[in-house]
Amino acid sequence: MTFIAWVAVLGAVLLILALTSSYLRWMPVTTSVVCLALGIAIGPAGLGLLQLDIHQASGWMEHLTEVAVLFSLFVSGLKLRLPLNSRSWRVAFGLAGPVMLLSIAGVGLLLHYALHMPWGPALLIGAILAPTDPVLATMVQVSDAQDYDRVRFGLSGEAGLNDGVAFPFVILGLLLTRQGDDPGAWLGDWALFSLLWAVPVGLLSGYWMGRGLGHLTLHLRIKHADSTVSPNDYLSFALIALAYVVAELIQGYGFLAVFAAALGLRQAEVHSSDHARAPAEHLVQPVVGHQHVDPAQAVHGDVEALQESQVAAGIMLGDMLAFGGLVERAMEVFLVTLLGVVLIAHWDWHALTVAALLFLLIRPLSVLLIPWGRLLDRRQRLLLGWFGIRGIGSLYYLFYALNHDLDPALAEASSNLTLSVVALSILAHGLSTQPMLARYEHHKKRRRS
Repeated sequence: MTFIAWVAVLGAVLLILALTSSYLRWMPVTTSVVCLALGIAIGPAGLGLLQLDIHQASGWMEHLTEVAVLFSLFVSGLKLRLPLNSRSWRVAFGLAGPVMLLSIAGVGLLLHYALHMPWGPALLIGAILAPTDPVLATMVQVSDAQDYDRVRFGLSGEAGLNDGVAFPFVILGLLLTRQGDDPGAWLGDWALFSLLWAVPVGLLSGYWMGRGLGHLTLHLRIKHADSTVSPNDYLSFALIALAYVVAELIQGYGFLAVFAAALGLRQAEVHSSDHARAPAEHLVQPVVGHQHVDPAQAVHGDVEALQESQVAAGIMLGDMLAFGGLVERAMEVFLVTLLGVVLIAHWDWHALTVAALLFLLIRPLSVLLIPWGRLLDRRQRLLLGWFGIRGIGSLYYLFYALNHDLDPALAEASSNLTLSVVALSILAHGLSTQPMLARYEHHKKRRRS
């Protein structure tokens, strides 16, 4: 396939989604389900317009999925405005910690005893499939920075944090497949560097970089009165890139650093606005092309009634959320369409059993086993148990593993099972998300009335 053909296919898919968006909005189906179906239709099993060998393309696919996850983590972090000592964060920590570990263990045990996989490959695939995806789970995450619902807030925080638990176990699975004969020789180094060092270093370096850069940016824009002309998309790129690179250079996890950088930037907005109840981007909305118009016409909102810091923060965050969301949606469309293209060639019937047990037993049971107390009611726990959506994050871990010298037979088995389970997650969760959320919101309104 030529570059022109790839661009043509992507353009056609985006055009179809744009023209049918008014219909899709009223249907119990997500964009990802439509993209998956379109990918199957234009792939070898359909019209044959597009073909892809994932093993040959694993290098650039790893980087492409990595970029998609990075932007999604950044946008998710910007929307989480509650302070870290809020009780709602306990839900996110519980999902990203104990629930994630139980999910990895559950999938690993299933693969070892039901499919007779060795412990190394079983743990590797368990870690690949366990994390909730930050890209495809956007519909069940917070809608904006003033959305404090504990189900959506918990899922948003989990999607941002669970890479810190999944990635070490992906590495552990790779080590077991290559050096499993004597784990005592390397297990201590794995625990020290991949777990005890990389997780906190990624979080702390990203958070303080985001918070420091946020304060510095707002200070300079207020000082030089250039809030309406500064290019905030540059700032998004810069913070994502720097947080990721700095964390990787000091052996931390770049995913965690980018998510934490967005949290730090949001906290800079909170403190610059004197802890205003409304997020700054709700008070001031920049107009399109505000960098090139008169400052008096660059924003919507009662600017005269606001502090200068609120105006600057509102413009900055409004631009960053819009830009990050655009990149996130475009990458989701492209990658899910590619998944549809390769799905039939890599379909594994074992995925039906694995997905059913993961979605209906392992994840829900892991959530129900945690002593949440009064943090969550029964309905919320059931929703959290169901909405463990698998997606682009699992694809990234798959390609990461493929690029680290997997045995050919294991590479094929891992690819087939991962791609099939992710596709089943897109279908099962994509078809159930809107009805379940609508019922949940109706129940909340009825309780308040």
